[in-house]
Amino acid sequence: MSDSAPTSAKLAALEATLRAHAPLLIAYSGGVDSTCLLAFAHRTLGDQMRGVIADSPSLPRQALADALALAREIGAPVEVIQTEEMENPDYASNPLNRCYFCKADLFAHMDAIAHERGFAAIVYGENADDPPQHRPGSQAAREFAVLAPLREAGLTKADVRALSHTLGLPTADAPSQPCLSSRIPFGTPVTRKALAMVEAGEAHVRTLGFRVLRVRHLEEPGEPGGFRALVQVAPEEMGHLANLRTQIEAGLLALGYGAVEIDPNGYRSV
Repeated sequence: MSDSAPTSAKLAALEATLRAHAPLLIAYSGGVDSTCLLAFAHRTLGDQMRGVIADSPSLPRQALADALALAREIGAPVEVIQTEEMENPDYASNPLNRCYFCKADLFAHMDAIAHERGFAAIVYGENADDPPQHRPGSQAAREFAVLAPLREAGLTKADVRALSHTLGLPTADAPSQPCLSSRIPFGTPVTRKALAMVEAGEAHVRTLGFRVLRVRHLEEPGEPGGFRALVQVAPEEMGHLANLRTQIEAGLLALGYGAVEIDPNGYRSV
């Protein structure tokens, strides 16, 4: 990651895009990209913007609370909407393009809000490193004419992190945190029970001091309960596993997993 700030030309392009399409609705998740976009838009547009965060079983309760607290710290208005992707069998069946149905549901809600309240455009936090052709959410964005100001201004992930540092955002060095459904392999149905088990499992592992981790929810017909937990922690944190393995396993077994495995390769974001 580069420590250098994004060029003045990129920042000028970002500001120009935001001003040209105000007033704006911003899809906000509390992640690195959307938080940077929310903060920069608030600094640029003031009350001519509003964030929208989608609440569903795939969003951990702590992540929602943290995102709302951060928005208050920034001073940006954010409202919570309930999305219904879990009721859509196309999403719940967990196909390779699962994210499309989630984003389409979110953007449909935001499109209705924009029309009802007179917002001129909807934007979201895709950056210049995100390949639109490989991201199902980008297809939904195109269908709803949702703009990606960070990408259009040429801001890479490194640029976004550097700008976040400049803005004083605590997310500047935060790890990526995709939704809980991403812990369930494609083709395995996404259920409320599975999401609740993943959320509780990761919360348990986090209480033991781990910061970057995943609990993968795997079908295991031969195990009690029918599921196995695959625990992954960041390579730099794996040295703590030896002393805490028993506590990790006990906590996850208590949640209903029939077996617990620690991934010897650890977790690396992609």
